Amino acid sequence: MNRRLAMFALAFAAFTAPALSSSLAAQSVPTPESVLGFAVGDDFRLASYEDALAYFQALDAASDRLELRQIGATSEGRPWYIALISSPENLRNVDRYREISLRLAHPEGLSDAEARALAQDGKTIVAIEGGLHATETAHAQHTIQLAYDLVTEKDGATTSAILDNVITLLWTSINPDGQTMVADWYESNLGTPFELSPLPGLYQAYIGHDNNRDGYGLNMIETRVVQRLVRSWEPQVMYSHHQTSPFPATIWLPPYADPVHGGMHPLITRMMSFMGMAAANALEARGQLGATHMGVGYDAWYPGYNDFVSTFHNVVIMFSETGLHGSATPRFYRVQDFPPQDRDLRPGSLHVSRWPGGWWRLKTSVDYMLTTSMSTLDVAAKYRENLLFNRYQAGRDVIQTYAEGPPYAYLVPQEQRDPVAAVELLRRLAFHSTDVQQLTAPVTLEGRDYPAGTWIIPMDRANASLAQALLAPQDYPELRASPEAPVDKPYDVAGWTLPYQMDVRVIAVGSPLGDDVRAAMEPVSGDVVPWDAPGDAAPFDMVPGAGFDTNATAAGIVPPAGRLTGGGRALEISAVQNNGFRALNRAWDLGAQVRLVGGVPGTDGGPGTAARYLITGLDGSAANQMVADYALQARRSDVGGVELPRPRIGLYRPWTASIDEGWTRWLFEQFGFAFQSLYNADVRAGDLRDRYDVIVLPEMRGRQIVQGRAVGTVPARYSGGIGEVGVRALDQFVRAGGTLVALNGSSDFAIEQLHLPVENVVGEL
Repeated sequence: MNRRLAMFALAFAAFTAPALSSSLAAQSVPTPESVLGFAVGDDFRLASYEDALAYFQALDAASDRLELRQIGATSEGRPWYIALISSPENLRNVDRYREISLRLAHPEGLSDAEARALAQDGKTIVAIEGGLHATETAHAQHTIQLAYDLVTEKDGATTSAILDNVITLLWTSINPDGQTMVADWYESNLGTPFELSPLPGLYQAYIGHDNNRDGYGLNMIETRVVQRLVRSWEPQVMYSHHQTSPFPATIWLPPYADPVHGGMHPLITRMMSFMGMAAANALEARGQLGATHMGVGYDAWYPGYNDFVSTFHNVVIMFSETGLHGSATPRFYRVQDFPPQDRDLRPGSLHVSRWPGGWWRLKTSVDYMLTTSMSTLDVAAKYRENLLFNRYQAGRDVIQTYAEGPPYAYLVPQEQRDPVAAVELLRRLAFHSTDVQQLTAPVTLEGRDYPAGTWIIPMDRANASLAQALLAPQDYPELRASPEAPVDKPYDVAGWTLPYQMDVRVIAVGSPLGDDVRAAMEPVSGDVVPWDAPGDAAPFDMVPGAGFDTNATAAGIVPPAGRLTGGGRALEISAVQNNGFRALNRAWDLGAQVRLVGGVPGTDGGPGTAARYLITGLDGSAANQMVADYALQARRSDVGGVELPRPRIGLYRPWTASIDEGWTRWLFEQFGFAFQSLYNADVRAGDLRDRYDVIVLPEMRGRQIVQGRAVGTVPARYSGGIGEVGVRALDQFVRAGGTLVALNGSSDFAIEQLHLPVENVVGEL
């Protein structure tokens, strides 16, 4: 009897141990409410980044299942963290699992058997983000609750299996600055008529919503922090949360819509669809209705998204658009509010269950996201070995594809119209782990001679699909609903070829690389600068802070040294060199004078002569330092041309949060232009010619410029546009000799409001 009782006691203990462990963990871990002062998803409450970080720090102190690591800082200087969440044993051995992930992501020289063994030993690494688009408020809130649910094993055996098999890289927020901006703005208007008014500025220092269009460009500090983290871990799965779904669907999930980029491996594309369907199934099981898939938009074509650029590294990208966003204020929806075609609530093959309307709260969105995040982690746990091996297999297949067919490599000569532009292109590729090498001796390829120093990108590499996607021209497919239907417009960017954008000569190699060529190739490498080191950007780089020198390959890609030849009193710089504009502004800062010699158009297909800037009034050491810092190809010459005084620049900055204004402001700052932001009141004040030589209007519609936000929809300070008074002020500015620069859509404003004898012949395209 005693023996039977003892056996029963042992069995009971084994059965209850996980539950007891979970219970004890939950008791020792602070709840979000205990730190925030409110529950995640509560009506009328949004956690700022500082709130969220305080909670993650509390979890870090209380739980051995979460480790908080600083990985950078934002544009506004906020310290930025990511949370590693897994079992205590996995976290103790996390460096080993990261090494396995990196080896499978770069499988050159690895056999199938070796890869299988690594896959069996490894853990799935899943990166989950929230908050990228800060006015989509729910996902940066859901990460707080997700962290708590994971470390306390909220779902018992399911969560336990996730902790054992998955290492979750959970961003505290992937846009800390924006999260606080939106939370502060909402709180400042809470309980007023402007509770739902839109943020009057961008929710990132410069580019707002375009923070998800910088994936390969790497222009923003935040993008480089994200991509450096991703490439140093090489997760098998990344999940990017967004809002909002196509109303009245409650959430959009993969499969993606057409077109699908051919550079993605089928194993990766299939798993993205599988994970989307698994998440939809999890929602249905919990009574969370309304998921849909595919449709129009949300395609798999453009590699510029922060997450989607990693599909070309053979990473599975889970993506969702959850419904109804903007604030923590609840809203009631009736079926009558739905589009007419959706009011019958009829199920479809990809929209199986229909949401019937009712209250939609911040917590509703948070709960949908928690379900889909947990579903993604559940799939990652159950298919751990497959996901790891598939990462290897996809990379192995890409290597074989480019070992057996063109392009076999890309060549980038050092001799370019602007040598630094080639470096900027290559450093971006290298930051994305593209293998960039350099010739140590002259070679002949396909009948053309290439000197030592020429850069070469061998394509028989696991992530060569990214180089191909960025360097080759795009051929966007002609999609129609039927042969008679009009062509579908692209959801987003249709073409982006970097050599065209950056005016860099790149040559695709159509024949295999011979032994003589491979013998002359040497991997590029330079001294790595720590991400938190002050002044970590190379002087010739146009992007400061967390710069490209934090990557060994990128750090080794440098332009030919600056060169100053000839004789004469003036420092002559060709206008084709982008860094020439940094030189001009630095010269003006030092009190020098600038003159302009106009270019000569080419004839009979010839290239012509570019415009040149002549700088006088600099002592020899200042000129030499400038040439060296910016890697300029310059010469001394005689003074000529016309005087070019430093322009007084005004950049129109509306309260409608213009992304193009932000990009232009960033560009002016990077190149040292002196400018002032012009707000509506500044334009209406008139006498613009007394203060400015040049006024720049960013890309925006004319109605936005004139009318701005409607009165009553935002606090009075932010309502209205420049009005008719402002239009007259701009007209007077131009008539008085000022230069008005209208970018893209604002050209229509200039044509219409200033009555220009010009027609926009591409306006309807």
